[in-house]
Amino acid sequence: MSFRLSGGSRRLCSQAGTGRLTGGRTGFRAGNVCSGLGAGSSFSGSFSHGGGGLGSGVCTGFLENEHGLLPGNEKVTLQNLNDRLASYLDHVCTLEEANADLEQKIKGWYEKYGPGSGRQLAHDYSKYFSVTEDLKRQIISVTTCNASIVLQNENARLTADDFRLKCENELALHQSVEADINGLHRVMDELTLCTSDLEMQCEALSEELTYLQKNHQEEMKVMQGAAGGNVNVEINAAPGVDLTVLLNNMRAEYEDLAEQNREDAEAWFNEKSTSLHQQISDDAGAAMAARNELMELKRNLQTLEIELQSLLAMKHSYECSLAETESNYCHQLQQIQEQIGAMEDQLQQIRMETEGQKLEHERLLDVKIFLEKEIEMYYSKEEAVVKTVVGELDQLGSVLSLRVHSVEEKSSKISNITMEQRLPSKVP
Repeated sequence: MSFRLSGGSRRLCSQAGTGRLTGGRTGFRAGNVCSGLGAGSSFSGSFSHGGGGLGSGVCTGFLENEHGLLPGNEKVTLQNLNDRLASYLDHVCTLEEANADLEQKIKGWYEKYGPGSGRQLAHDYSKYFSVTEDLKRQIISVTTCNASIVLQNENARLTADDFRLKCENELALHQSVEADINGLHRVMDELTLCTSDLEMQCEALSEELTYLQKNHQEEMKVMQGAAGGNVNVEINAAPGVDLTVLLNNMRAEYEDLAEQNREDAEAWFNEKSTSLHQQISDDAGAAMAARNELMELKRNLQTLEIELQSLLAMKHSYECSLAETESNYCHQLQQIQEQIGAMEDQLQQIRMETEGQKLEHERLLDVKIFLEKEIEMYYSKEEAVVKTVVGELDQLGSVLSLRVHSVEEKSSKISNITMEQRLPSKVP
């Protein structure tokens, strides 16, 4: 897009209004609108700016006389240029104030929410706190219930194991008692054999005693029959042996021997029985002590296993809480990183906009200085001057370059002065 301003030989058909900055782009409002064109349109002898949606356009028309220049309208043209320059200076001051205000806001925001401020923008998650707390309580309740059920199962299993061990111990004790009873039966059989042997010896001695008594009676009868006759035979011989005394002595010896054997057998039986009872009592005491010790060890083992299960359940609960806390903090860290990235993008965009406004401000200052020089040239020259300002705009309405053609017409010669100023384009 191009525009041209002509003075000296052209007459201004509309008065320029005030200017303003809209969305970082320059636009003008005119008091009398001749026409509104879209972006990229131009016409000779006029200024047009559609802006592609800005909603305001300027149309400044110049009427050209067929017979040449109109020197009488030079003062009107200069007055219009002065008015436009004044409005442009006001617009520049407004832009400077807006730029300073924007820089102050950016500085305040950076001090408030910057990396060194200790504050960060965060979303409001307060409405989710009650839900998360309820879910956390439910999770803790379910975890506690599961731990209690696991503990009950372990207690039941340990109780079953305890009863099984008791059954095994009772069975072992029953087998031990049966073995002791069998041993006592063997001892009883031995004692029965000894008693039978002694009875047989006693019967043999009784038979021998009966046989001796019979012999003694027969001898007594023979002696009595011999003594009953009248035969008196005197034999001078050695004195005979008294069989009665001999039998009595033998009976006494056998009785003493039988009594001694009976006492020896009774003493041996009592000794064996005492030692066996002592051994049984000792074994029973040792078995009872071992059983008590085993029961105590079982109780300790059961207590330790219950404590181990509770510690394992607590460890599992702590691990779940740790994993949940790590997940929550990772999610929060990801959200914070996303917020930091968004803030950095926003800050970069603000910096780019600030840089663009800075470049626009510098461009406007250059245009201001250029226009001031043009005004000075208008006031300093008495001859008629024809100036043509050609500007290039992009589709966003930013001024790319300004080109001024000055034509001085004198009585003898015409000079053509061309000034071109290339302006930096606005940063998108």
